[in-house]
Amino acid sequence: MKINRRDFLKKTLVASASVAAPCFIPASALGRNGMVAPSERIVMAGIGIGGRGTHDLGWMIGEPDVQVVAICDVRKNRREAAKNIVDGKYGNKDCALYSDIRQFLAERTDVDAVLTATGDRWHALAATMAMRAGKDVYCEKPSCLTIAQGQMIVETARRYGRVFQTGAQRLSEPNHVFAIEMARAGRLGKVHTVYADIRYRGGSRHDWLPEQPLPPREELDWDAWLGPCPWRPYNATYVNHGWYNFYDFATDVAMWGAHTLAQALAGIDMENVSTIEFEYAGPDATIVTRLSNGVKLVLVRVDGSCWDPCQYWHGACGERFDGPEGWTAAADGYSITDVSKPSLLREYRKVLNEYIDRTRRPMNHMRDFLDCVKSRRLAVAHPEIMYRSMSICLAADICDVLKHNVKFDFIKGEFVGDVEANRMRFRANRETWRA
Repeated sequence: MKINRRDFLKKTLVASASVAAPCFIPASALGRNGMVAPSERIVMAGIGIGGRGTHDLGWMIGEPDVQVVAICDVRKNRREAAKNIVDGKYGNKDCALYSDIRQFLAERTDVDAVLTATGDRWHALAATMAMRAGKDVYCEKPSCLTIAQGQMIVETARRYGRVFQTGAQRLSEPNHVFAIEMARAGRLGKVHTVYADIRYRGGSRHDWLPEQPLPPREELDWDAWLGPCPWRPYNATYVNHGWYNFYDFATDVAMWGAHTLAQALAGIDMENVSTIEFEYAGPDATIVTRLSNGVKLVLVRVDGSCWDPCQYWHGACGERFDGPEGWTAAADGYSITDVSKPSLLREYRKVLNEYIDRTRRPMNHMRDFLDCVKSRRLAVAHPEIMYRSMSICLAADICDVLKHNVKFDFIKGEFVGDVEANRMRFRANRETWRA
């Protein structure tokens, strides 16, 4: 093709100008103007985002270094509602939707971590599947339905090198942290008695609800909703939060104890505790236990709603530590920790600041998880914390069912000399949904 000198020079000048023109790069891609650079962002997804999950999702996307890219839920309305929250936050339509956890985990290799806030029946299985797929996990409580499931999570997190945080968020709240630190640091003297709130009970029904017409699979995948649980005919009451009344899908003491046992154990020296003994006192009675380090742990049952006061605290989800120098207690709704005498509060701020300096943890449970995803250290509510607190809850359930005293060995993960109790460490899972 012929080209004259004038045309050649003109085209050369145009090409040079295009090369010299500055290339526009958004500030968000460079981490400027308060934005987090893509290389520093944690790519996350949600599994089972309903009532509590919606709260956690809002908490999660409020952190500047989080980018939520996908939602997996067996219920269409829940999937779409969660997507609307995510897309509304980012101002786009990019959040992907999945109804099958297996497909989601197989396809989304870009996801670093997941929030799982399914119904209780799915917590352990979803967390285990996600960790095996290389994801870190923030898992709502109770994180397991059986002692064996708790052991499975501990072993999976260790084997695959994953960060796991159970949703015992009060371990990161100032009033609870102060009560725990006063006990742990010996400011109450040697703690001799600890109390934990287990007032609310679920999972006690063993009957079935009558069968109702099954919705289209696109609206609800019933087989996946049941997951590892026994097959039961569909009834809308189950999926509309009625599941927590039924043993097939829930627990008893662990329904509420999952909130409070982690708090109670954090204030005492659990590293040297090998066993715990349960004294059976009758149905619905407060359960007294003895730890091998000599501490008495009292699981308090109170009639009434979760907010009704009791002699140890007012409000819900309480714990209390008693020592020769006094006691501290905390529960939801407190403006400041309860103490036996005002002098114990003199160094309130100092105690909290010392905790932060010593642990380098924020007073924010989700933030602690995200920081640990980056640093790869154990979260404040790591798998072993979950396993020990849930084992106590589940052993208390077993004590109630068998109606006799039991002794549990934390190290061996089994009951001492009790064949019946040891059989109840497990539940049968449907073949399709085994971990």
